[in-house]
Amino acid sequence: MEAIFTQNKAEHPEPLKADVRGEIPSWMEGILLRNGPGMHTIGESKYNHWFDGMALIHSFTIKNGEVFYRSRYLRSDTYNCNIEANRIVVSEFGTMAYPDPCKNIFAKAFCYLSHTIPEFTDNCLINIMKNGEDYYATSEVNFIRKINPQTLETLEKVDYTKYVPINLATAHPHYDSAGNILNMGTSIVDKGKTKYIIFKIPPSAPAGEKKKKKACLKYLEVMCSIPSRSLLHPSYYHSFGVSENYVLFVEQPFRLDILKMATAYIRGVNWASCLVFHKDDKTWIHLIDKKTKKDVSSKFYTDAMVLFHHVNAYEEDDHVVFDIISYRDSSLYQMFYLKNLDGNFESNVKLNSIPSCMRFVIPLQYDKDAEVGSNLVRLPSTTATAVKEKDGSIYCQPEILCEGIELPRINYDYNGRKYRYIFAAEVKWSPVPTQIVKFDILTRKSLHWVEEHCWPAEPVFVPSPDAKEEDDGIILSTIVTTDPQKFPFLLILDAKTFKELARAVVSVDLHLDLHGIFIPGKDLKTDQDADLDSKHE
Repeated sequence: MEAIFTQNKAEHPEPLKADVRGEIPSWMEGILLRNGPGMHTIGESKYNHWFDGMALIHSFTIKNGEVFYRSRYLRSDTYNCNIEANRIVVSEFGTMAYPDPCKNIFAKAFCYLSHTIPEFTDNCLINIMKNGEDYYATSEVNFIRKINPQTLETLEKVDYTKYVPINLATAHPHYDSAGNILNMGTSIVDKGKTKYIIFKIPPSAPAGEKKKKKACLKYLEVMCSIPSRSLLHPSYYHSFGVSENYVLFVEQPFRLDILKMATAYIRGVNWASCLVFHKDDKTWIHLIDKKTKKDVSSKFYTDAMVLFHHVNAYEEDDHVVFDIISYRDSSLYQMFYLKNLDGNFESNVKLNSIPSCMRFVIPLQYDKDAEVGSNLVRLPSTTATAVKEKDGSIYCQPEILCEGIELPRINYDYNGRKYRYIFAAEVKWSPVPTQIVKFDILTRKSLHWVEEHCWPAEPVFVPSPDAKEEDDGIILSTIVTTDPQKFPFLLILDAKTFKELARAVVSVDLHLDLHGIFIPGKDLKTDQDADLDSKHE
């Protein structure tokens, strides 16, 4: 059990043919690209937290009913420095790296001072982002790394700070119908202010600049900035929501203490210890109008909670409806310290609170003279409320759609629109998924896929080319097995019935991944174009 989390995984840069059992739909062609930690020991040094491991990107290429597997470590500056030193020399969120003990006192002192303002790692291990024809490995800092999705080679390094003043950014951007990236990040104490910045990156540069490196980023547009409620305690956030006309940001009381972060290195603690959940504070809900590029003036709030993943948001009859996965506390991160991931993990490690899929409803148009205590929500389809308070603020209470699901995905064609189905991993009391679930919001019924000794990853929905309904398509999930006699595999389900269509078994030590995307065959560059890009980089 412990080896699944802590054992360094071998990379497989050359394609390995999988053993396909069952039949893959004839229209299915493309690459499932996934990202996650794969190396937790370097020389004699070990990371403290599972989320700190070196990024290992892997792919399943599907074509003509066959599947080929590849994996490669992201050749980040962090990876290269660590491997060269044969020890951890770059700090991660849960592991602080310190100077070589052989350094003299002056070199050590300089090293301590240089960490007052953290220089973050470029170990981009959380997700994969699409920008036009290009793909980037992403995390939650100011760096992203371009990769070749076909060979998994690491290409250029991009620093957001050269285009927008942010220190942190989400690994879960959104994409509009024109292919623009919409993302947000935190600007920490910039010109005496700490703020959240929402920005847009176009899918391509003007014709004359298309061959230039990072050309799209030169045309990055800051859409809006929202002041943090505290200069030195900005909210942590992993994702955000979008509807047709609004960007939705939840400023939760799970906050980063900047002063603690600035002194973390010299105090001998990791940056994760600087995140604090304030259970008695409010959670503020911001609506940013895409047209005016301003935060809606009404003050919406709810009770304290911890949120990692938004599911979807949409507008209906002058209301914004948004669905999220939330927790009552911040204990989830603690579960994944490697000291907890031993052989008794499944029986010993339990979540303090089950994740809840919650629906909030924000009224856009309402009577400003409504009585204090009145519910301003007028949608008959939900029990969520928005109650006017004495000071004019609006207290939002959610409707619980279901419990025990995480890593939610939808048919992205319905992103920002009214939708019906959530595809997710079922986690219950253990932080590691044991099932894949399809939840029907309308009927509140679920379909499940489960198999003994199997840990499924985040399910990815791929629509069929002639789709007429929201769930016409297939589900892809990488499956790690806890039985040493059973090989891991790529699972392919019919999204409508949740029946298994096929599995592609690979004789490799598959690592647990976090997030990723499916790239349809039509969106992939030719092998010749990909080779030219790699040579150009």
